[in-house]
Amino acid sequence: MLLGLLHHSGRSLLTLRTLQTVRKSSSSSQMAKRVAVVLAGCGVYDGSEIHEASAVLVHLSRGGATVQMFAPNIDQMHVVNHLKGEPSEEKRNVLVESARLARGNVRDLSELSAKEHDAVIFPGGFGAAKNLCTWAVQGKDCSVIEEVKTTLQAFHSEGKPIGLCCISPVLAAKVFPGCEVTVGIENDDKYPDTADTAAAINQLGCKHVSKSVGESHVDEKNKLVTTCAFMCNAPIHEIFDGIGSMVQGVLKRA
Repeated sequence: MLLGLLHHSGRSLLTLRTLQTVRKSSSSSQMAKRVAVVLAGCGVYDGSEIHEASAVLVHLSRGGATVQMFAPNIDQMHVVNHLKGEPSEEKRNVLVESARLARGNVRDLSELSAKEHDAVIFPGGFGAAKNLCTWAVQGKDCSVIEEVKTTLQAFHSEGKPIGLCCISPVLAAKVFPGCEVTVGIENDDKYPDTADTAAAINQLGCKHVSKSVGESHVDEKNKLVTTCAFMCNAPIHEIFDGIGSMVQGVLKRA
């Protein structure tokens, strides 16, 4: 009789634990944030910065988010030989090159729906300033490509957070007048490109907020979360931590 009772109790306990596991799994699945990541090619000098993109994906994975990557189906502004640091005569497509980073799992940016995602994140790299807009050659007078502009405006209209790192916050500065972003600390030798970029952001009528590499800045009104990443000459783990702060800020508001 005692053996039967123990057997019955054990089976009931197993059933209860199984039910709890199923419920927990179902709850986690329902709560998983759907995040779009927009790439600009593959490689720091003419596409997305690979370490930044990887850091974004790692932190999103740790945060339990589901991710879909996107990129515009356009030609790169130019192709840079990363060994020599010089432009080459090649022609490459942003979507095709982004597939290298996405392990093939990338979709045309024209297919991105803000209604089907909880947030969007833009890694940096020169591709953000060359392929997603023309900031690299025109500065504050640049234009943002239509698909990127439409994407930013769609998430903004839905009240959904937008994460940007490195040089990509200039996209927000161009599209959202009066917004607040960071690209690092001004007038600091560790942030050699921050002062000029910050000045241009301010000239656009936006506000640049100085933040260290391990920090992120949140513009609560516009739901923009930004961090400087490789705008700072810092060890890669500090870059990684700053991007983590940005990703956490995005997921918290998604």
